[in-house]
This record gives sequence, structure tokens and C-alpha cells, in this order.
Amino acid sequence: MSRRPQKSNRRASSPSPSASPSKEFRLPESTTPALPAVEDFADLDMPAGLLKTLTAQGVTTPFPIQGATLPNSLAGRDLLGRGRTGSGKTLAFGLALLARTSGLRAQPKAPLALVLVPTRELAQQVTDALTPYATAVNLRMATVVGGLSITKQAATLRRGAEVLVATPGRLNDLVERGDCVLGQVGITVLDEADQMTDMGFLPQITKLIQQVRPDGQRMLFSATLDRNIDRLVQRFLTDPVVHSVDPSAGAVTTMEHHVLHVLDETDKKAVTTRIAARDGRVILFLDTKRSADRLAKRLLSVGVRAAALHGGRSQPQRNRTLEQFKNGQVTALVATNVAARGIHVDDLDLVVNVDPPTDHKDYLHRGGRTARAGGSGSVVTLVLPDQKREVTRLMSDAGIRPRTARVTSSDAALTTITGAREPSGVAVTIEVPQPTAPAASRPDRKAGAKPAGRSGRRRRGGGGDGQAQAATGGATRAGSEGATRRTGAGKAKSGAPATGGRASATRRSAAGGTASRASGGRRTAPRRATGGAA
Repeated sequence: MSRRPQKSNRRASSPSPSASPSKEFRLPESTTPALPAVEDFADLDMPAGLLKTLTAQGVTTPFPIQGATLPNSLAGRDLLGRGRTGSGKTLAFGLALLARTSGLRAQPKAPLALVLVPTRELAQQVTDALTPYATAVNLRMATVVGGLSITKQAATLRRGAEVLVATPGRLNDLVERGDCVLGQVGITVLDEADQMTDMGFLPQITKLIQQVRPDGQRMLFSATLDRNIDRLVQRFLTDPVVHSVDPSAGAVTTMEHHVLHVLDETDKKAVTTRIAARDGRVILFLDTKRSADRLAKRLLSVGVRAAALHGGRSQPQRNRTLEQFKNGQVTALVATNVAARGIHVDDLDLVVNVDPPTDHKDYLHRGGRTARAGGSGSVVTLVLPDQKREVTRLMSDAGIRPRTARVTSSDAALTTITGAREPSGVAVTIEVPQPTAPAASRPDRKAGAKPAGRSGRRRRGGGGDGQAQAATGGATRAGSEGATRRTGAGKAKSGAPATGGRASATRRSAAGGTASRASGGRRTAPRRATGGAA
């Protein structure tokens, strides 16, 4: 990977005074002409292993964002890419990152390339998408996210990995512990940068980027470009090549948008149930974890193979639920915004906003679960009478002109638009995976975030992705390990292993607080739920 001159003469225009309703800033203008786009991967200067793997994966023609950005990113240029979710951004940055890192070997704790993402699900998706290509050029990948064992992640980093995919909070924890050093990172990617800033991670992102090589390459990809992204562009990108796909960041010809006005809450429940019972998969978005659990339970009781996905689930549970949805065991995924990004499911043609989002970016990203990679799909939003004005404004901010209709649960139009049908009425059972250890994790740290747990103390190293539910009770550690930890000094002492498969931990505050004990590491057989929370 060739070195670049020291960063200087950073340029980015000021926010436009005539900003759009979504408050996007004016795209900066590059002072150096961009290289022309390509229409074939073979026209790119990439290792033979990557080209061979593209063919083996059935990827034959670059998507627009790939064809436009790869010639420039392969040349080491900084990039600012805007494209709707599902437009091919992962390979757009991933192929360049792998090609420019191939042939190099990372030292323990010191990755050479970094991809920052907002959520655990997106981290896993990026890792899954790039692993075959990384293997083809003999690069090692590591993924560090909250909700999983930080000890195991630290051990992986100590062995060495060239490419690191991470959520900001967990990576900050590892850096603070000395388990990861970013001084050798020559390529940094911010994927879904708008969501990371929306979630309050801007201070953490800034802190991390300040530690990578100052002459390194920076690539920022986002579906929307608001004022927070402008700050990152001004500070960290040097004369970037700018590529924008779909100015409205969501309106594509293969995606239909429908607003369905329902009479009241009772009819909304009936409409939702009939849509969920359709022949084919559907994601149903709701605002809260509790409402998602309630809907999943109700759907199971009437014969719909449903499961809930939200930040209150452990990471193993979330992974298992997604796998069930992808393989067809679950046909109706009932989710909060934790599923709005970072989830790719082939042939998903319907997304339903049971609860309309309050932000246009959430609408675009929820809808982006369908019509991916050139496919087609529909986004349906259910609207109660008192939500009409807010939803009209939402669509305007998103640049969407939806088709509207008034429907009841028995209308033929509902079936025409969504494929709705009557559920079987026979309760079904979905296996609910249980975590191997009840880990006490917390969300990633954000500016102004409150400490997690009943005690109000913050556990160092327990970072999540900003979507996980805050922990309750004392500290636990995955596996059969015990630990005594001083939170004031940040010093850990290894304790005696617990017996009987339990992991015990004693935490002492700086002021000498009362020790708390938590059990962990006990394996429980998967329970089966009939009409229960999935």
C-alpha cells in the first residue's frame, strides 16, 4: 500500500444556504479530476484472486457506485460516496481496501485497514460479504462489536488481522485496554456514516480517526449527507472524489411506496395481521421493543411464523433470528430500527412501517431492506388519522411521492398491494435460541450517555453498538471465568474459576462499593415458544 502525502488543503464547501428539506449539505467539488468509470471489473487494476472470486460469486458487472468509485479508490484517492442502501457500497470500498492491502502483513494488535460501522448487524454483513475476497488475497479479517466476548476479540487482535471491521464503542474499549493499536491503519472506511453520527458516535469516530496514519486513505459512504457528515468531510477527507447515486437516497424505479390510511388501532392490527400472513417474507417495523414482542406473540398465536428482532435480544439470539428469517423458518420479522440497516435478505419484496418512523432517514433505511441490488420491492406505511400530517412531511423530506389509499382489513386493494391474506388461525411454534451465558453488556458509549446497569457504574470493555439494551445487575464474563475488577483504577485481577460451569465476577467501585455477583456460562437448552416473544 503506497504512502500518500501528508493531509493538507482540505476542502469542503460550506453548508448550502438553500439546503433541501432533509438539510443535506452541498457536495464538495474536487480540485483533481476523477478517473473515468469502468463497466467491467476486468478493466480495473486488481489482484487476480479478487477478479476470480468476483466471477465465482456471480458478480459480473459493477453497480454504478462500484464502477464510478473503484478506479479512484484503487488509486488511493479519498472518497465521499452517497448511495441508497443496497446499491453496492460494500464492494465499492471493500475491493479497493483489499486490493491495496494485499501483499502486506499486519503485526499483532496493529491492523492495516479499518471499516467502522454503526451496528453489529452491519458489521457482520460487511464481514460476511468481504471474507471470500479477503481469503482470495490471503488477508485476515477480524470483527469487533459489543454484545460478544471482548476477551476473545482481544485474543484475535493479538494474533494479528490485516482488516478490522468494528463498531466505534467496542473498538474504543479495545484501544483503551491496549488490545488494539491503530497507528498502522492506512485505509479507513466509514460506512453508514450518517447513522453513526445520528447515534452520537461523532466524538468516538473522531478519536479513532485521529489515531490512524495521517497520510492514509479515507473513504466515507452514507445514504444521506447531513450537517454532521459535513464536519467529518471537512476535517478528514482531502480533495475527495465525490460520487452520488440517487439524489433522493431512496427513490428508485424498482421500489414502490404506498401510504395506507387505516380507520383506527383495531383495524390497524387486523391489517397488520393479514399482511404478515402473506405468502412470502416481510419485515414489519415498530417503534419499541415491547410492541415488537407483543406483535410477534400475537402473530404466532394465529399461525404466522413470526419472530421479534430488537436491541433487547442478545447478539447470539439476534444472529439466530436473522438466520431463521433468511432460511424461511420465520416469514414475518417484527423489528425495531435495529434492523433498519445492515440486513440483507435475498428476494425480500415487502417492508411495512406498522409504526411510521419520525425521521426521513429511518424511512429510507427501513425501505432499503427491499429492492436491493437492482431488485424490486414495495414499502408500505400504515397511517392513523392523527398521523397524516406527520407522514406527509416525512415523505416530502425523503423525496418520496407515495401512492395513497384508504383500506380496511377486508379490502381487495390490501391484497393487491401487499399480498395480504387471512392467517390459518392455528398457533405455530418457533424455537427461541437462548444465550450460552447471560452476558451483562451495555450500549456503545456515546457523548453524554448514562452508565449502564442498576448500580449506575460503567463496565469498561462491555461496549455494544448503540442498539443493545443496557445491562442490569453486576458484571458477568462469558465462559467459566471469574474476575475481580476495580472500576476506579481500571485494573483487573484474575480470580479463581467458578465451579459448576458458573462464571462469577466481583466488581469494586473506586469508593469501595458493594460487590455484586452474577452467574454466567450456564448452558440452557433452547426453549420453545408458542405465541411467546421470539
